[in-house]
Amino acid sequence: MRNDESPQAPAARNILIASGIAFVVAMAVLFAAILPAEFGADPLGTGDLLGLTVLSRGANPFEEQLEVHRTDSVQFVLEPFQSVEYKYLMDLDASMVFSWVADGELYYDMHAEPAGLGEEFAESFEQGDADRRMGSFHAPFTGIHGWFWENRTLNTIAVNLYTSGFYINSTVFRDGGTYERDLEPIATAVR
Repeated sequence: MRNDESPQAPAARNILIASGIAFVVAMAVLFAAILPAEFGADPLGTGDLLGLTVLSRGANPFEEQLEVHRTDSVQFVLEPFQSVEYKYLMDLDASMVFSWVADGELYYDMHAEPAGLGEEFAESFEQGDADRRMGSFHAPFTGIHGWFWENRTLNTIAVNLYTSGFYINSTVFRDGGTYERDLEPIATAVR
């Protein structure tokens, strides 16, 4: 460019093409990301694919419960090839935190049965062989929720379970029979 020439403005055609491209990109971002993440609308299906629709839910972290908070601790001694099942009656979305620790490896199955539907509708959430598990659990439906432990060794193994949560009672299934354990709620302060 010579010193006596001034820079030229872009041609109107080029401005229109650049504006059109910017508009198409903006619409793609709007429909693919912003609508699913901000408003839960997912017309292209990209929000579910990219996990963006969960951002629009803005869930309140507070969960009101219908039951009084309880704690429980129990120990089971399992001779070789013995098993025990221990479950809590919980309402839909009731939560609990748990830790179980054994002094040897056990087969375990964390599962639940919907109220009134029976064993054929049981749903298993986690299975394996371990000597401990810790975590939290939210009941996906009203029913009984808990663990089955089986000693598949030649040694005697003790398993200790510690829980705290919003459950009504607990039931032990062992040696062909069942019995309920009444659990006391945590005492509330008197005003």
